[in-house]
Amino acid sequence: MTQDISTNFVELNAFLKINGIENSGGRAKLLIREGNIKVNNQIETRNKRKLHKGDLVEYLGKKYLVEEKFLR
Repeated sequence: MTQDISTNFVELNAFLKINGIENSGGRAKLLIREGNIKVNNQIETRNKRKLHKGDLVEYLGKKYLVEEKFLR
């Protein structure tokens, strides 16, 4: 049985921790809720926003590409 790649995702708050943007989940959630994070050039305020391969996350002008290695 094969799994469709489009069902693979990583949550935004987890992605911030994985990339070292924030070390704690609480601080990551706060950054998101305050509107400090952009996903695909739009401000994102949902902590558990599902990110997929190719999405672009931005914080303080630095961009992070969601790659397959981050997905579950």
